[in-house]
Amino acid sequence: MTVELDAVHVLVLAIVVLWIGAQITSNLALLRRFSIPIAVTGGLLCSLVVAGLDIFGDIHVYFDLALRDTLLLVFFSTIGLSAKLSQLKEGGRLLAILGVLTLLFLGLQNGVGVLTAALAGQPLGYGLIGGSVSLAGGHGTAITWGALGEEAGLSGATALGLTFATFGLICGGLIGGPVAGWLIRRHDLSPSVSSAGGENQVASADDDEPIVSVTSRRIIRTLLLLAICVWIGDELNDLLRQHGTVLPGFLTAMGVGIVLTNLADRRGWPVDAPTLNLFNDVSLHLFLAMSLMSMQLTELAGSLGGVLVLLILQVLLTVAFAVFVVFRLCGRDYDAAIMSAGYAGLGLGATPVGIANMNAVTSRFGPSPKAFLVIPLVGAFLLDIINAFVIQTYIELLGG
Repeated sequence: MTVELDAVHVLVLAIVVLWIGAQITSNLALLRRFSIPIAVTGGLLCSLVVAGLDIFGDIHVYFDLALRDTLLLVFFSTIGLSAKLSQLKEGGRLLAILGVLTLLFLGLQNGVGVLTAALAGQPLGYGLIGGSVSLAGGHGTAITWGALGEEAGLSGATALGLTFATFGLICGGLIGGPVAGWLIRRHDLSPSVSSAGGENQVASADDDEPIVSVTSRRIIRTLLLLAICVWIGDELNDLLRQHGTVLPGFLTAMGVGIVLTNLADRRGWPVDAPTLNLFNDVSLHLFLAMSLMSMQLTELAGSLGGVLVLLILQVLLTVAFAVFVVFRLCGRDYDAAIMSAGYAGLGLGATPVGIANMNAVTSRFGPSPKAFLVIPLVGAFLLDIINAFVIQTYIELLGG
């Protein structure tokens, strides 16, 4: 029997999944200790239930994820609306450092993939699929490069890429919190005095009610701004496609948000941060919940044996890089620890995973405005650009 859930049912189920995840996390000290995002807890549980229905009841559940894709646009629009050019001076040096580190990390990630493929006697292109194409790149990049790989003779490259991207999403959400928590406890770190009384730049770090009340007027005004970002971003994408340029939809939506918020600042009409933070938090959690609960684990299980060794190596590389490189070069302080959690999410999953990791950690230990300024910019701008360059360089080095 096949059960198809439309967009409304998927939304309702995602809300229930988040509530269950929150209840489980609040009652299990281990999950709180390791700062596991509630979307990861609830989403994985739901995907296991769906797999159980498939295996034991021969009931196949399919999800309409159109709303999830819209939530991704909303999420990145909130990031754009939070990116004030006046704040870039604060993150300028860190952005430069993380840009260089990202180039190094993606090179290492692909190096591990290619070397593993070579030792296994497989075509080296599969190593790129199991590297930054699927892990740092995520599902969208995996689909794009997987199709190109199949055209070049790499059989099943798209399915393999989606498998890596999915398990990378899970691992990225599981390791970020423990990495940051270990660094904070080991080095006895705490938020700086200036951060302790402030808010995160991109997302709220806790579940408490905001200090500034959120009114219906503020909600409607923020909704209008988000709608403009999504709408104009989509129009820009259509225009660019007509001229042969293809960009991710979230990139243009975020770009529109950056322009809007800085124009508003110049006119003395600042964007309402508390309300924007709520939209950011809700869209992020719903997006992750939908992504994880809709995983077809039974379909992925067949590919797990072939990717497990490489996935473990990539997780170890990411943890080591976050702890010994990102943390140390970004200041060895509390903000650097939060950035390490975010970077672990970026390296194995996607920008929303990195943000969710930081949210989970800061909800326990305290806010980090600097991390919430820098990591979203790295994930949204630098990562995709550098990744495309690194992938193409490897392709040329490997002989096309």
